[in-house]
Amino acid sequence: MDFDLTEEQQLLADSVAKFLDKNYSFATRQEIIASRGGYSPLAWEGLAGVGLLGAAIPDAYGGFGGGGVETSLVMEAFGRHLVVEPYLATAVMAARLIATAGTDEQKKYLLPSIADGSMRFACGFHEPGSRYDLGHVETTARQENGMWVLNGVKSVVMHGAVSDLLIVSARTSGKPGDPDGISLFFVNPGEEGVAGREYPTYDGNRAAELIMLNVTITPESLIGNVDKGLPLVELTADRAMAALCAEAVGCMDALNQATLEYLKTRQQFGVPIGRFQVLQHRMVDMLMHHEQAKSMALLAAVKVDSEDAVERRRAVSAAKELIGRSGRFIGQQAVQLHGGMGMTHELAVGHYVKRLAAIDTSFGDSDHQLDQFAAAESARPVERTQFEKPRSKWKQIA
Repeated sequence: MDFDLTEEQQLLADSVAKFLDKNYSFATRQEIIASRGGYSPLAWEGLAGVGLLGAAIPDAYGGFGGGGVETSLVMEAFGRHLVVEPYLATAVMAARLIATAGTDEQKKYLLPSIADGSMRFACGFHEPGSRYDLGHVETTARQENGMWVLNGVKSVVMHGAVSDLLIVSARTSGKPGDPDGISLFFVNPGEEGVAGREYPTYDGNRAAELIMLNVTITPESLIGNVDKGLPLVELTADRAMAALCAEAVGCMDALNQATLEYLKTRQQFGVPIGRFQVLQHRMVDMLMHHEQAKSMALLAAVKVDSEDAVERRRAVSAAKELIGRSGRFIGQQAVQLHGGMGMTHELAVGHYVKRLAAIDTSFGDSDHQLDQFAAAESARPVERTQFEKPRSKWKQIA
């Protein structure tokens, strides 16, 4: 397999790195977090100006037509700079969902608005008590006088308070836990009956609890087919997880660089502490975990666009499980090697550790991803070779 970037991919990676190096320092991020909205309209405009918001949008709608690899290049750079803009929800999840399942009218209206930065999205797929089960949907949508009426609660809606349009899952038939009977809808957060509570998350982002009480929306708000929305939700979640894996790799890379620089400059007993062999061994372990994580993130980026849902799920779950463990290891080592200052608010190290912890729990932690991998593996039919003898149906008698 050729791991070299194409000319266009390299230009994209260079563009995002150059933009963030110039406009998104750690001090700037701290100011953005402290602001009322929790994101920077100026930075968002800049991301649109260099074309990053349209990286995953088809050419016909003002984007670059990129896929999982292009998204991973952007997200890895975001991880290095701890970007808190609503890029994942808007330019990755919403944009690719609309491009996949939206009607021609939805695509023509919404995708160019995402690419030029004039519209931000949030996705409400989780509910209280559902944990990581995307199929456990208690929010309901019923048809009444030719309209859809939604009732329910959505939890941990990332950047929900600053979104111009919401994408929510609702049950149109069946009961919570059924794979069928889930549909997707656009909901204007300004509609009557929509309320919520915003709160900061411990990694510097913002989320919201969304309450919908008799929210009436038009038939054109439906995304895809009625009752067949769960595969779209799972596809969108897989794309989000692949992007988060790349972001985590960027965080790990930044942590390793900061820790290595600290070992070179921190003096103890008249010499840099990096001279001590035991600390060199720990630094090597950190670098090895990063390289393993980077390889798995690349695998997820390549496989996330696969039409084989089982293959896609296996690759993404395997990558996120390993990256969750690697991020935890690198974060803990970085804090210990920096000493007590590693978790201070003024130093970026602790912020990277918090972000890695948040990424691990997003859409399922390492334990959940192991279960998902096992479930996907058991769903794949076993191909028997011509040399393999079938197992006897009779029990062996000792």
